[in-house]
Amino acid sequence: MKVIKIGGGCLKGKKTIESILDLLAGRVKGDIIVVSALNGITDMLIDGMADALADEETIPTLMSRLRTKHMSTARHIIADADLQKTFSKTFGKGLQRLERYYYGLSYTGESTPKMRDLISSYGERFSAELLTCAMNARGVRAVCRMPQNIGMITDGKYEDATADLEVTRANFREHLGPLVGEGTLVFMPGFYGISEEGNITTYGRGGTDYSAAVATVAMEAEVLEFWKDVAGFMSADPRMVPDAELISVLSYAEAAELCYFGAKILHPRAVEPVRRYGLDIAIKSTLDPDAEGSLITTSSPEAPHVVKSVTQNTDVGIIKVYASGMGARPGMLSEVTGCVTDSGINIRSVVTSQTCISILLDKKDMDRGYELLEKLTPNPFRKVEREDDVALISMVGEGLNSRKGVAARCFSAMDDAGINVEMIAFGPSPVALYFIVREEDLKASVRALHATFFNGAS
Repeated sequence: MKVIKIGGGCLKGKKTIESILDLLAGRVKGDIIVVSALNGITDMLIDGMADALADEETIPTLMSRLRTKHMSTARHIIADADLQKTFSKTFGKGLQRLERYYYGLSYTGESTPKMRDLISSYGERFSAELLTCAMNARGVRAVCRMPQNIGMITDGKYEDATADLEVTRANFREHLGPLVGEGTLVFMPGFYGISEEGNITTYGRGGTDYSAAVATVAMEAEVLEFWKDVAGFMSADPRMVPDAELISVLSYAEAAELCYFGAKILHPRAVEPVRRYGLDIAIKSTLDPDAEGSLITTSSPEAPHVVKSVTQNTDVGIIKVYASGMGARPGMLSEVTGCVTDSGINIRSVVTSQTCISILLDKKDMDRGYELLEKLTPNPFRKVEREDDVALISMVGEGLNSRKGVAARCFSAMDDAGINVEMIAFGPSPVALYFIVREEDLKASVRALHATFFNGAS
């Protein structure tokens, strides 16, 4: 059996949803399909919480929008009238519960992590119930099972939970094993699990990928398939490099680094559970179902190019902290990084010198990170600067850090293109090199590097 993950990109319109269901109907039996919310629904739920806190009169409008979106989709993709009624009844009950949670939020005036997780989980719940009815209408025997009913146990951490793989494995085999064994297709909401105390805990944005990985490990599936509207992992973004090549096979490490540094094929957390158990991940294209796609497996075959892919991320910024003798002052690095991480901000990377510490943050954290360092008291810094108009470029490939001349070729390519490198890290990962350039130089940088490492011997 296999586990299949269907993301929001495949659930963004009635015709798109219908196409993916028709595609899967002839390919699945006794498998598990882990689904995201319909496209845009999670944002609607999250924005609705802020609106409800400000004004309870926004709640009926939100409920109406949710009802219209799901019921209009149901009428389009569920041909059977009885199954339409089944979904309508189940959805209606769920929407009533959700409405009560929003009013409770409005009355208390408090948005707790527990309540945010509970409310935001409903997008995936509605989606799983909808797609189950739609698949039954296509003659495929399918059931919907919720994580809280099949024992997808987490560590209880709200908004960033981690699954207890061993406990979940035993629970899944008890609850899902017989269904899969008899050839029943199981739909399951992604994005969340349940704590030992019975509370809904989400895995964070992109957590449906992680849910699918957990299900794969728990059921010891042959493969975890991600169905996407792209061909697979590419040697570069085809929008920047038209002649980018498909990467047919890559290692867990290569995939994890590519996802971490900007390739939005799957969430980086999805790699680790399957990696631990030596299972495979396949990236399949909804646009060309019979195409090769990309396979993520234990090891990467020897490739003609030492660099597998050049990827980019524009959603980053740099904060530079200056002081005399920083590199020789004990505790200075921990003081700078601790000031930021103690507030819940993730630091992507740190580069130090004798006079400066540069930290790489997600763009959404730049304002808060800069404010924290500016207001640190007593302030040991000479000055704090920020750079927002930057982009991160990463080159990924097995053995990259052990091959002589890679860095030299990289900088030669950048120099020939007249591009200045703002920040570089070569060494933390054995399969990745990354550096920062001005955002205006991004496209030229990616093209120069791809031409250097793919248009000729590596």
